[in-house]
Amino acid sequence: MLAPETYVAALCLTILTMLCWGSWANTLKLCPGYRFQLFYWDYVIGMAAGAIFWGLTAGSMGHAGLPFLADLHQTAMAPMLYAVAGGAIFNVANLLLVAAIDVAGMAVAFPVGIGLALVIGAISNYVIKPVGNPQLLFGGVALVVVAIILDAAAYRKREGTAKATTARGIAISLACGVLMGCFYPFVARALNGAPGTAAPGPYAVTAFFMIGVAISAFPANWLLMKKPLDGKEPVDGAGYWRVPLGWHLAGALGGAIWCTGGVANFLASGAHLVGPAVSYSIGQGATMVSACWGVFVWREFSGAPRQAKTFLVLMFIFFLAGLGAVALAPLY
Repeated sequence: MLAPETYVAALCLTILTMLCWGSWANTLKLCPGYRFQLFYWDYVIGMAAGAIFWGLTAGSMGHAGLPFLADLHQTAMAPMLYAVAGGAIFNVANLLLVAAIDVAGMAVAFPVGIGLALVIGAISNYVIKPVGNPQLLFGGVALVVVAIILDAAAYRKREGTAKATTARGIAISLACGVLMGCFYPFVARALNGAPGTAAPGPYAVTAFFMIGVAISAFPANWLLMKKPLDGKEPVDGAGYWRVPLGWHLAGALGGAIWCTGGVANFLASGAHLVGPAVSYSIGQGATMVSACWGVFVWREFSGAPRQAKTFLVLMFIFFLAGLGAVALAPLY
């Protein structure tokens, strides 16, 4: 399989993760009026297809580790279950994040949900594998959390009239943050393998991770179709077959983009060059990438008040400072 052999290569992979995880949601904008619960079925299909594609291509080339199919065959039960559990937890967290945005708005969902996830994920991953300077790592994480809060403040100013911060919206955001911060330690444990057995490669772990996503998607997304947390009408499953083919392709593309970022992240973490805490923390900088799409491509702040734009400038400053500190943590 192809795997990074230097710190710079591993760091580039984590940045690729950030770009992919912050960009996949653009595909939803290509499907106006498509309920997210229906979009999500195509998204899961794209994630699974991406895992297979990267496994049969990059995962079957090179001289590092076993080829993809042989690696799948030799993976012990324990790391396999860890990867499946990580995928299931991520899937539920991802669905809750979208519900939190619908219920409470980005101004609540992102600082509470993603901010909490970043803190929990960085700490838990560092406990499992303490790689990197803790002062730089957690100092950088703190700066990124501030950037996320500034991003939320900018959206609040742009909206003018913020959504009411209901107890339900906060509760969903908290649940999302806890789960989003807890899925990666399972991936890290899967990459470490089971005692006395060869550790599975990142491509195999990605495949089992996507199995967890697919398995959990059926009950979780089906339940959200029947009882949407945003208070809207239940989703008619027949609507899935009535939308244009392009919308299905857009959903699958979104899943494939997230999967590409996931493969890159697991490769960086599995190579033991940056450590899971650094790999996860940089990947969660996806919030800032998403903000860049909103500002520079979708022009979401073209008519926003000056204070909102000031918050955006500060957000990028804090984010770049935090990203730099996290990136330097493994070197010092």
